[in-house]
Amino acid sequence: MSADGFASGPPPGARADWTIDQDWAGYSPAEHQVWTRLYERQAALLPGRACETFLHGLEALDLHGDGIPDFARVSEDLQRLTGWSVVAVPGLVPDEVFFDHLANRRFPAGRFIRKPETLDYLQEPDVFHDVFGHVPMLTDPVFADYMQAYGQGGLRAMGRGQLHNLARLYWYTVEFGLMETASGLRIYGAGIVSSHAESIFALDDPSPHRIGFDLERVMRTPYRIDDFQQVYFVIPSLDALRETTLQDFGPVYERLKLAEDLPIDRAAPGDKLYSRGSQAYAEAGGRRAKP
Repeated sequence: MSADGFASGPPPGARADWTIDQDWAGYSPAEHQVWTRLYERQAALLPGRACETFLHGLEALDLHGDGIPDFARVSEDLQRLTGWSVVAVPGLVPDEVFFDHLANRRFPAGRFIRKPETLDYLQEPDVFHDVFGHVPMLTDPVFADYMQAYGQGGLRAMGRGQLHNLARLYWYTVEFGLMETASGLRIYGAGIVSSHAESIFALDDPSPHRIGFDLERVMRTPYRIDDFQQVYFVIPSLDALRETTLQDFGPVYERLKLAEDLPIDRAAPGDKLYSRGSQAYAEAGGRRAKP
């Protein structure tokens, strides 16, 4: 949950690192019911769609409970498994704050939850997207290391003025990534697993391209923030993703300075295509239908 353009420090009530108290006792029964409704809908849909790492993490953390999870309890389990914790923030935070939290194995999560009338679309990530979508993957040691490395890399990218390239890596892996498995393509990105509609679209719809992951290809590819993705990138494994991220990005950034962005509606020479999309959904105008 990062964003640029912040002109001042933390909002009133937030600490210097932009964290706030979750105030779990302050949630209303109606807010807990929204979580339960969203959880049960996704839990019924995701077996056979989400990767086993996500499903195992969901089970390990017992996120169903009595509604919205208490970050303190979730953090105890995460600390035991991978050394991570969940910290509450008031909303989107500056990039440098976001990266610092990740680099120190803290995942910043919004505390608010969407209204019943907006179950299927939000402009700003809420607690369901942040905790249900992101946190189960942090129970896996390999993915946990990847996220920490990403935070460390973000701090370096800011100094080079190439944060837009690194943001694309996060978007197409942590948020909207697919994984190749022996059973077929599976979802691991939080923006997909927390969305009922995109959990179906990302795997089943003939419209988007599904392309094998290549670091520089990903970093040259813009993304949609207002609708379903026109392209998804497929990693071969979490280990491969982590190893790619642990390399020195300096030479990559130098090459990217001379490279143009690649259009999201067309495959590029050299792409490993799992499926060439028709792009029919985007060409028809799409619709705002994902959380």
